[in-house]
Amino acid sequence: MGAITAVDEKTGRKFYLDDPDDLKPGEKVTFLLNLHGGGSVGAWQRAYFPACDYRDKYRLVVATPSCATKEPMRMWVGAADDEHLRNIVDMVFQKYGRENIERFWLVGHSQGGMTSNRLLGQDFYKQNVDGWLSLSGGRIGPIELPAAFFVPVRGSAPPPAAGDGPRPGRAAMPEADLSFIFATGEHEMVALPETSPWAEKYGAGPRVRQPDVADTEPGQIHDTTREGRSNAAWGLSPRPGVAQVWTYPGARDGRVIADVVRLDKGHTEGLEPKVTEELIKLMVSAPGGKAQRA
Repeated sequence: MGAITAVDEKTGRKFYLDDPDDLKPGEKVTFLLNLHGGGSVGAWQRAYFPACDYRDKYRLVVATPSCATKEPMRMWVGAADDEHLRNIVDMVFQKYGRENIERFWLVGHSQGGMTSNRLLGQDFYKQNVDGWLSLSGGRIGPIELPAAFFVPVRGSAPPPAAGDGPRPGRAAMPEADLSFIFATGEHEMVALPETSPWAEKYGAGPRVRQPDVADTEPGQIHDTTREGRSNAAWGLSPRPGVAQVWTYPGARDGRVIADVVRLDKGHTEGLEPKVTEELIKLMVSAPGGKAQRA
């Protein structure tokens, strides 16, 4: 079928739905629910993390919606968005057959990543989600954003002071069993920790550096709202680059746990094609089947 604009019939809200052009009845697929960050929309997210470009090669179904809230900033908040996202998942399960969803991953950039983290606290997602890809959307375990990340724009608040609670960028430990990949720009964090609480939970070994991923092509999009007044931490124009890949081997049940750092990149440069594909390779190598068993 390829790419279509689908409709959540219960709410009337539209979203992007991509699947393999030559999908056969009963074929197994990996389902990605791809969530944009605060201030963004589904069309931007679809270009920021263009998993849809690999739908044929890796047999992907990718749903990319937009949140409902527009003012003061687009954010995934409230029951209306939760209902819409649940409707999308139910639609995908029905359309392709729950028994054919080989893996179900939540994918989220920035506030979309933190929304993924929140959803994993709900029984439905605990029971059905096999993995979470956080695209600068919070890391399980300690992580700290630099002060330069907080560029004043549209009344954005300063970073919280020490002692005000969890440091920016840190996600809650999900109660669900799942694989976890954290991808981030080098300039949007102080430093990447050498250990992972999620890897420790599954008894994985120390992290192992994998071959770097070198892209000669840039990503497809960036944050044009800060054109001419952004910085390296928030993100500049798309450009080629290199990504470092760290994996934690030997995790129980074959869970995939990885950190990916895009060198000389910030929060909003769209992902380059090869690092996008590398993240997809990691996702489809992970165990799945929770949706089939639920």
